[in-house]
Amino acid sequence: MQLFRHLDGLPDALKGGVVAIGNFDGVHLGHRIVLDEAKEAARQLHAPVGVLSFEPHPRSLFRPDDPPFRLTPFRARAHLLQALGVEFHIVLTFDQAFSEHSAEDFVRDVLVDALSVRHVVIGYDFHFGHRRRGNADLLRAMGAELGFGVSVVTQAGDETGDVYSSSRVRELLRQGDAPGAAGLLGRNWAIEGRVEHGDRRGRELGYPTANVGLGDHLWPAFGVYAVRCAIEPADGAPANWCDGVANLGIRPMWRTDEPMLEVHLFDFDADLYGKHVIVELVERLRDEARFDTVEALVSQMDQDAAAARRTLSQPSHDQRSA
Repeated sequence: MQLFRHLDGLPDALKGGVVAIGNFDGVHLGHRIVLDEAKEAARQLHAPVGVLSFEPHPRSLFRPDDPPFRLTPFRARAHLLQALGVEFHIVLTFDQAFSEHSAEDFVRDVLVDALSVRHVVIGYDFHFGHRRRGNADLLRAMGAELGFGVSVVTQAGDETGDVYSSSRVRELLRQGDAPGAAGLLGRNWAIEGRVEHGDRRGRELGYPTANVGLGDHLWPAFGVYAVRCAIEPADGAPANWCDGVANLGIRPMWRTDEPMLEVHLFDFDADLYGKHVIVELVERLRDEARFDTVEALVSQMDQDAAAARRTLSQPSHDQRSA
C-alpha cells in the first residue's frame, strides 16, 4: 500500500480511482463493509482503490481535553488497511485551517481537482466540511454535477443487534468486555508500541514483563488480561505470536504515574527492549488489586497465569489480527 501525507506529488496512476473517505478508527466490521463496497466499485471500473482519512482525528482538535480515545493510532490503522487490500492511503492534516474549508471546497479541491475521483464511498453518518455541513446528500448532488459516483453504506450490525461503530467498541473496552469488542472488530483489539525499560519488579517476582505505554490508545478497563503478543521482526518477516498475561493500569502496589501495559509472555526468554510489539487483549480476568504482602501478590500472579493459559487454549478466543 502506498501512503501519502499530502496531495502534492500523487502519481497519475492513482488518480481517477475509487476512494473510501472516513476516519476508520478501529477498522471494525462496519468499516470493512465500506471498504468492500469501494473494492467492488474499483473492480467494476478497473480503477485503483484507496482510503482518504485525516490526522489527527478531528475530535482531537475540537475536544483536546478529552482522555485518549483512539482504537487504532496511525501506524496500526495503516497496517490494517493494507491487510484489507487498500492500494493507497492518503492522510490529510486536520488542523484549524482545514476544518474551516467549506464542504463544497473539499469536494472540488480535494476530490475533483487533486484526486480526479471516479467514485466515492462513505458511511451513512459521514459528515465533512466547515461545521460538518457536508453529508451524503450534498456529496451525491455534487457528484452528479462534477462527474463522479457516490455509494453510501447504510448502518450495519451483528446478529445480536449491536451496531458496528467505533463508539460501541470504545464502550465495550471501557467495560472490560474484550470479547464483545472483538465481535465488532472482527479481531482482538490490540495496543501497539515499543517495549520500554521498567523498574524490573516483575523479574524480581519471577514474572519478567515487557512494558508498553498506552500513548494515544484508548484506556480500556484496568485489570489483568489474557493476551497474545506479536513481536515484529526488523526484516519484515511474519510476526511471531506468543501467549501471555498482562496487567493494564497503574499497578496499585507500586503505583505508576501513567497507565502501563505490563506483559508477561509464557515460555519466552529474550530481550525485547526497544522492539515494537502488538498486544491483543483477549479476555479480562480480574480487576487490579493491592495485596498485603508480596507473597500474596505472587500467589495471585500464579493463578492469573494459569487462568490466562486456560483462556487462550479455547478456540473461540483465537481471533488474532491479520
